[in-house]
Amino acid sequence: MDDESAIQAGETLNTIQAIENLYCEDLGLRAYAAWWLGKFRVNDPAAIVGLIAALKDEADRTPEGGYPLRRNAARALGKLNDLQAVPALIECLNCSDFYVREAAVQSLEMLGDPSCIPHLTEILAASVRDGKLLPQGEDFSQPYDSIIEALGTLGVTAAVPLIQPFLEHPIPRIQYAGLRSMYQLTQDTVYGDRLVQSLSNGDLQLRRALLSDLGAIGYLPAAIPISQAHAENSLKLISLKGILETQIMLSPFDRLSDGAVQVMQLMDELL
Repeated sequence: MDDESAIQAGETLNTIQAIENLYCEDLGLRAYAAWWLGKFRVNDPAAIVGLIAALKDEADRTPEGGYPLRRNAARALGKLNDLQAVPALIECLNCSDFYVREAAVQSLEMLGDPSCIPHLTEILAASVRDGKLLPQGEDFSQPYDSIIEALGTLGVTAAVPLIQPFLEHPIPRIQYAGLRSMYQLTQDTVYGDRLVQSLSNGDLQLRRALLSDLGAIGYLPAAIPISQAHAENSLKLISLKGILETQIMLSPFDRLSDGAVQVMQLMDELL
């Protein structure tokens, strides 16, 4: 057996063992198996079946009521690109564990199936009335940022009136998610500019989130501010890569756009 064949055989054995571990009695091994299958994007029919079943697990539960296995399974299913997971992930939106709901939303966004849209908009609608946030919408009892980002990614323009009130949410991260999605859905630069202005925030974690948001929307006017932001160069490069990818798509067939060239120069300076 050559080296490549040996590696492939080892990967197969690991996959088989990971799938088997989804059903074992050791709760730690079960949670790790779900994480492993997602990490290495094991799109195996048996893995999909096992991960979907894990979304209803009752055995692996923390003293606070969380479901570690469900969380890992929900995250993994978003990476495996199999739409049969969508109904089960939608059911997870009613789970008592906030992090299961958050993981389910993020995976539904990755899978891109529009059947989840009514369920996501319903959660926002329950917190908005007459264009304003209700008290329950002012807390963080729901993964509002993930829901809003998913609706932006899915291009749900009908959700604009529901997202707009969250621009005034007391939690900055949710505000930023709203600005990100509003730009995606309207292409109005006022929302992109507000994200850029927020890069002066004194909280490093929030600046990191902003870098992710600006890269996700490919907002070219943010390129220079991103390169100058007080954050790790690695994160700035990831953000600029998102902008570069957008600029390449917008470039003429025979050459790179001026914006793409500018972003590449900024990335070179950060290396």
